[in-house]
Amino acid sequence: MTQTELALTGLHCGACVKRVSNALLPLAESVEVTLNPPRALLQGPRVGVHVLAQAVASAGAYTAVLTAATVAAPVAAPVAAPVSAPIAAPASASATEQSATPTWFATYRPLLLIVGLVGLAALIPQLRDPLRGAAFGFNSHAWMMDFMGGFFVVFAAFKLLDVRAFASAYAGYDLLAARWPAWGLIYPFVELALGLAYLLRLWPQATLWATVIVMGFSAIGVIRAVLSKQQIRCACLGTVFQLPMSTVTIVEDVGMVLMAAWMLVG
Repeated sequence: MTQTELALTGLHCGACVKRVSNALLPLAESVEVTLNPPRALLQGPRVGVHVLAQAVASAGAYTAVLTAATVAAPVAAPVAAPVSAPIAAPASASATEQSATPTWFATYRPLLLIVGLVGLAALIPQLRDPLRGAAFGFNSHAWMMDFMGGFFVVFAAFKLLDVRAFASAYAGYDLLAARWPAWGLIYPFVELALGLAYLLRLWPQATLWATVIVMGFSAIGVIRAVLSKQQIRCACLGTVFQLPMSTVTIVEDVGMVLMAAWMLVG
């Protein structure tokens, strides 16, 4: 397995380490970022050095310098002394890496597809009788309950695929998870519980209030990250997809709060 070591500059604290680690995590099999010495050790990087450098820079005022790149071999071999070499500017990157920048739609296609399918699935219970010949009557509250239930269950499932990786990414922008890391490990199960409560119509008032509180507080961290223009990864779909934090994430969180609030007062 290929191993790449980057010397880092600009790291000042544990938060810096976490930001750089979150930026590099989707790009390698494993990532270890340390403050002393300031470096990143990547096992099995999936992209070139130029892309890795850009990812580090996107996490904040940080830079990366290639110090070593080795390939694991069955027999130990002498290792040459690391040679420090500055990483070329992005303009010198290969044509493949330059053309790999995705469009807005390509970036958010997984999220849009999932939300669209959940919305369609939430409509199915109301189509059963019309398909048998009865008149169709749309019930907005019932649709929202089913949509929110499906939304929470599906999004929790992605987070549960790797709870620890999600918790690490979530702590990069959520105010509570940054101060209490255990919240990142608990959050997917809270989301799953909310989804099942909506689908089963259990304690509707308590479920709606819980949604307003949990998603409202989560939205504060998202809005703060977007307004400060932090280039960090959104953890809404766990770590399966590499989604950047943006206004799309704000709409996602605030939208759930508004739907819950509307049903509370409606």
